[in-house]
Amino acid sequence: MLADRYGLPISTPSETARDAYIAGCDGVLTAWHGDSALLTRAVEADPGFALAHAALARARFLMADVGGARQSAARARALGFGATSREQSHVDALCLAIEGKPVEALAATRLHLAAHPRDAMVAAPATGVFGLIGFSGRQGREPEQVAFLEALGPHLADDWWFQAVYAFALEEVGRLDEALDLIERSLAKNPRNAHGAHIKAHVLYEQGQDRAALDYLDSWLPAYPREGLMHCHISWHVALFALMLGDTARAWQVYEQQVHPGGAWGPALNVATDAPAFLWRAELAGHARRTPLWREASDYAQKSFPKAGIAFVDVHRALAAVAVGDQDALAGIVSELEQRAASGRSPAGDVVPRLAAGLAAYGRGDWTAAIATLEPALAETVRIGGSRAQRDLVENTLVAAYLKAGRDADASRLLAARTDRRPSVRVAGLGSVS
Repeated sequence: MLADRYGLPISTPSETARDAYIAGCDGVLTAWHGDSALLTRAVEADPGFALAHAALARARFLMADVGGARQSAARARALGFGATSREQSHVDALCLAIEGKPVEALAATRLHLAAHPRDAMVAAPATGVFGLIGFSGRQGREPEQVAFLEALGPHLADDWWFQAVYAFALEEVGRLDEALDLIERSLAKNPRNAHGAHIKAHVLYEQGQDRAALDYLDSWLPAYPREGLMHCHISWHVALFALMLGDTARAWQVYEQQVHPGGAWGPALNVATDAPAFLWRAELAGHARRTPLWREASDYAQKSFPKAGIAFVDVHRALAAVAVGDQDALAGIVSELEQRAASGRSPAGDVVPRLAAGLAAYGRGDWTAAIATLEPALAETVRIGGSRAQRDLVENTLVAAYLKAGRDADASRLLAARTDRRPSVRVAGLGSVS
């Protein structure tokens, strides 16, 4: 019986299908452009290959082709009845997430990995800051992610994919030296891993190595196709590093060419959050508001996500509405978020509407209200998902509110409390605070 790259048997008699499946799965695991084409080749070589249909569903889902993903998932389920029990469990875990059942998907993933801990394709959706654990809304999701991966360590410790995602989890809990060692080892084995390049940027960011991070991304990104899943978001990191280093012309150039809606391709989740996140940070750093760019970002976010449901996106939707002064849209977003929290439909609880209200207060110049709202919500910001580098936006806004309110000592206190991390990215006026 043929096997995948991890030595797991797969139900296909076609070596062509097997080879395309392995290459396509590696494409999914690295976010390299062309994974869908490879997996399509696999199902064409063997139309009855259930795992290839499931992998194609995952690839399409990551590229925001939800309709195509669910069609492939349905085909995988139909074919799974003729596959092995492991393959049936594999298909079920992947398809549940695509079918909009994240809680059930994570439970199925844990059950599957208990029996088959080398099944990276099943483990992958539960990793990262946008995964089944990352978007769970749980306060302790970061140590939970580490524990999830530690259980797989004895079986995957030498694998480049595992080393990369484990490095990300360690970085998010402040274990930076271990994270850097792991990601360097991973990239030495597979330097084309876009997720790996992204993770290295995060580790260097947390260590305060802005110049090293920008130099690395500048050397890595040109070889990555613009159509790749991570191109927009890695470009966002480039723009932020340039902003932090004071190269504002470069920062805005990268934003306008590779990050803003229409500037470069990216899944809606990334574009709708990266665009307002950069624009807001630029203002915190002292740049004047660029209303046309904000309007573009706000329109894109409202069109792509007309209803609440993903906490991380919802905070950025509210941010864009604040920046363009759309009080009606903002009130509607906050009201919808409060209703979701009150009805128990928000995994992140009521922290999302509280953050939206705090950002709105900052936007209208009410520093006292912004501080009163953001200060108690800060510790719960982890529940919205995303990385520490992304959630710095909330902390930096609170720092800026302290400074604008003349509470420099509180800004210093907040920064001093970050014992396991680098100082915040630049905020106007921060240099005068000791």
